Amino acid sequence: MNTAPLFTNDTIIFGVLMISLGFIFYTESLKGGFWEKFYKIVPGLFMAYMLPALFTTIGLIAPEWEFLNDAGETVKGKSNLYFVASRYLLPAALVLMTLSINLKAVFNLGWRALVMFFTGTIGIIIGGPIAILLISMVSPQTVGGAGPDAVWRGLSTLAGSWIGGGANQTAMLEIFGYNQAKYGTMVFVDIVVANVWMAILLIGIGKSDRINKWLKADNSSIVALKEKVSKFSAKIERNPSLTDLMIIAAIAFGSVGLAHLGADFLAPFFDRVVSNIESPTTKNIFTFLGSKFFWMISIATIIAILLSFTKAKNYEGAGASKYGSVFIYILVASIGMKMDLALIFDNVGLIAVGVIWMSIHALLLIFVAKLIKAPYFFLAVGSQANVGGAASAPIVASAFHPSLATVGVLLAVFGYAVGTIAAIGCTILMELAAAG
Repeated sequence: MNTAPLFTNDTIIFGVLMISLGFIFYTESLKGGFWEKFYKIVPGLFMAYMLPALFTTIGLIAPEWEFLNDAGETVKGKSNLYFVASRYLLPAALVLMTLSINLKAVFNLGWRALVMFFTGTIGIIIGGPIAILLISMVSPQTVGGAGPDAVWRGLSTLAGSWIGGGANQTAMLEIFGYNQAKYGTMVFVDIVVANVWMAILLIGIGKSDRINKWLKADNSSIVALKEKVSKFSAKIERNPSLTDLMIIAAIAFGSVGLAHLGADFLAPFFDRVVSNIESPTTKNIFTFLGSKFFWMISIATIIAILLSFTKAKNYEGAGASKYGSVFIYILVASIGMKMDLALIFDNVGLIAVGVIWMSIHALLLIFVAKLIKAPYFFLAVGSQANVGGAASAPIVASAFHPSLATVGVLLAVFGYAVGTIAAIGCTILMELAAAG
């Protein structure tokens, strides 16, 4: 047993990730020749995700590992980079990217954003049972099992994760009592399928103009928001002084500190409130309120929106959103590191279930986007607000423009709220499909 990568020191792993990001940005800046043609097809953000995944696949780095030492003892280890990026850099990025937001313009994006979000939710609800029915025709043992080992119980955790987030996923594990010894396999399917889908969405961003043309989409509200923010940024743009940089850092990480402080108080408080609810079903619906991550993201977003009404928004002129983008790219790289492409072939059956499930989600989104002429932005962010949650929805949104990160967060928080109840509905349908 030896799954240890070449580098297990987080300082070295972080260096590898930063070198890969530097390489991507340098080659993307080159004009003419191979690299310009390459990045016209493959977006830089996608490469920031895939290069770390490749390094994990070849054994250079890894999110976690275990090996036998000389005494025959099993030694386990894991990288803390994703934890740091998601808990510290993500909320800081959200604050810096939201400083210059025009909230009225965000609300003017209209009803299509909500329609696409709920379309994504419905796609997950119906996708699970349809995937079980289709796979059962070819490989019934893949979606079989009885009691705590029943595969539909395990798939319920995917429904919780893909509609809400980690808290909703844990709630589904508790509600339907899946065998926890096998839970790791479901987590792997979640990581692989969700991350591959995010990679596809990132590739689509580079072709969004062509996609919008095919969808006959009304992109005017998004263009108007981007233009307002860009004009404001150009108006106040200046060469940042050391004072500017220190104040930007104070705003970003002071807000992160306040968000964690609030989360440390609110999460345990609501956890106690929810635990006192007598109805097990109602209790699990509101499990997400006990999540520190949920409160941290929510509080950071609220602080950022409040700051956008103050003179703090003028620090956009000193490059606030650019520093936020740096943090987002580090988060993307740390997410990519969690993906070992070689392991996909070890769980082909369940991966196939996940792929069919996600394909139904995607096809429904495309159909509705074409029907209501929704731009690709709403399709991509509506999907990630479900599947990826607050960690990746702002990544996809900010790839269109840093000012749009807030839209991803607001929809993702909505996903937390409806995640468990929608996942319960999906699981009931999956149980019926498995029984059939």
